[in-house]
Amino acid sequence: MPVARNRQISLIDTPYYHCVSRCVRRAFLCGKDKLTGKDYEHRRQWVEDRLLILSTIFCIDVCAFAVMSNHTHIVLHVNKQKALAMSDLEVIKRWQHLHKASLLAQQFSQNPNKILNHIEQKTLSTTVEIYRQRLFDISWFMRELNEPIARQANKEDECTGHFWEGRFKSQALLDEQTLAACMVYVDLNPIRANIEKSLETSRHTSIKMRIQFKNNGGQPESLMPFSSNQLQPNFVSLPFSFTDYNALINYTMSLRKPETCLSGICKPPLLFRLKVDDLSWMRTSLHFEEIYNIAAGTHQSLQKYKLHTNRKRLIGVKSA
Repeated sequence: MPVARNRQISLIDTPYYHCVSRCVRRAFLCGKDKLTGKDYEHRRQWVEDRLLILSTIFCIDVCAFAVMSNHTHIVLHVNKQKALAMSDLEVIKRWQHLHKASLLAQQFSQNPNKILNHIEQKTLSTTVEIYRQRLFDISWFMRELNEPIARQANKEDECTGHFWEGRFKSQALLDEQTLAACMVYVDLNPIRANIEKSLETSRHTSIKMRIQFKNNGGQPESLMPFSSNQLQPNFVSLPFSFTDYNALINYTMSLRKPETCLSGICKPPLLFRLKVDDLSWMRTSLHFEEIYNIAAGTHQSLQKYKLHTNRKRLIGVKSA
């Protein structure tokens, strides 16, 4: 039976999650349909655009993504503290980018200085709290990503029914090793599927976007930034630099080649810091979904996650 989402998301253990959504009806609904010859490639841009817009509304950062022909991979970071620190007015304004707010919330956003009576204030506080909780809820994030795309695709196909599978897959990333491995796994999806040949040409991936911005001396605002000396203190960022991550992902690409001689390749500094050997790294970064189910991490972190989510067993504990 499917596991309830509130038993998969445990912010006590980690704010990082890998989410996967897959198409139904027929494969290549976002690519080229081999049966009819019709090209649906433009739908991949729909998904990417919607994803990056949502990252500016929700208190959820996009760490990595890859929009494939019939599925999407996204690595998300839940910034709960940011949501809790926002003012009521900011919460309402963000929610109004997605849905029409309640009448009282609309009136408050138009005139924040208006004096409310006790009942109105209590009602408004309850409503704002609901909106606030949704703004750092992964299920709401994925719903706001997938539902508009499904409606748009159904309208284009002149049909009704499901576009995506009923539930997206979620994997908790419990430590720095699995976060790095999952991000590399996601960014290399098009290359691993032999759709693209290089990182620079991998369309609809976060790594291509990051490389383009890096070449211009910056980082994309719609993606969670890598650690950097240029960031302000207390600014939330990924726990490694882009230089280290870029070296790691290029090293992982070289491991895929049968003719590669490991002795002749310089091991990236990040792999030393993560304390992972080559064989374990190759297996994890290239077969991430096959190894882990709803959580990925060290044996110790998986045991803690199992306790906090009240589960009897976890797939992947022996592989940790």
